[in-house]
Amino acid sequence: MYSHFSTNNMAWFKREKKGISTLTEEKKEAPDGLWNKCPNCKKALHSADLEENKYVCQYCSYHLRVGSKEYFQVLFDDNQFTELFPNLTSGDPLNFTDSKPYTDRLVESMAKTGLKDAIRAAHGKIEGEDLVVACMDFNFIGGSMGSVVGEKIARSIDYSIKHKIPFLMISKSGGARMMEAAFSLMQMAKTSAKLALLSQAKIPYISLLTDPTTGGVTASYAMLGDINIAEPGSLIGFAGPRVIKETIKKDLPKGFQTAEFVLEHGFLDFIVDRRAMKAKLATFIKMMKN
Repeated sequence: MYSHFSTNNMAWFKREKKGISTLTEEKKEAPDGLWNKCPNCKKALHSADLEENKYVCQYCSYHLRVGSKEYFQVLFDDNQFTELFPNLTSGDPLNFTDSKPYTDRLVESMAKTGLKDAIRAAHGKIEGEDLVVACMDFNFIGGSMGSVVGEKIARSIDYSIKHKIPFLMISKSGGARMMEAAFSLMQMAKTSAKLALLSQAKIPYISLLTDPTTGGVTASYAMLGDINIAEPGSLIGFAGPRVIKETIKKDLPKGFQTAEFVLEHGFLDFIVDRRAMKAKLATFIKMMKN
């Protein structure tokens, strides 16, 4: 009986040479970064198509999070620009340590992202119009606002005033950088005061809020634009929904803290698709200049 079982039931172990027979050493892996997956609809997106579509999902129009490199590429004519104040780096005035020393965290973030801090600033042209852009990078310690972020924005505003060039701020941040404590919070007042000087000089300021814009950034320069615009679906708020719910002891409305909700309640002027952003910004600049 055992012998009968062996001969009649073990045949499925036999391997026949059918179908794909590529040798292991001949197999080719897809290059890293060739494909992305949309966080919203989960469909595969080819990197070249995604770049051509301004990093917006071609299927559901979800705006993927991108940094200063991509925004400069999308906005500046021929991706030509002069970076401003590129070598500013954070100190460690409080000798702060949480799970690791702040200095170690900075070094790791610089190595991982290739950035000096959570913001880059540049001067270039957008449809022939001069523009100074300061853009935050969420990949650098959550886009947190520390002393370098505040200083770069302040110097960019000074540059705009000196050269009489409109200023665009692209915000993408988790809020103030706790490792710098009061030094971080001081940047709220500092940047707001500089924007008041920009206004007195009658130079346009456009604020672009992207996903996410929260905390002290929302409570300062992000909401002070002559025109406040946002990308579709962006999270915009001060405190997180859970904190607010626990504070007011009520359920929050549907869509709370989305760009669409904020627009409906009067804190934004426009929501603009990234694919139309460059043309729209150029129109705003020409309109405000005149």
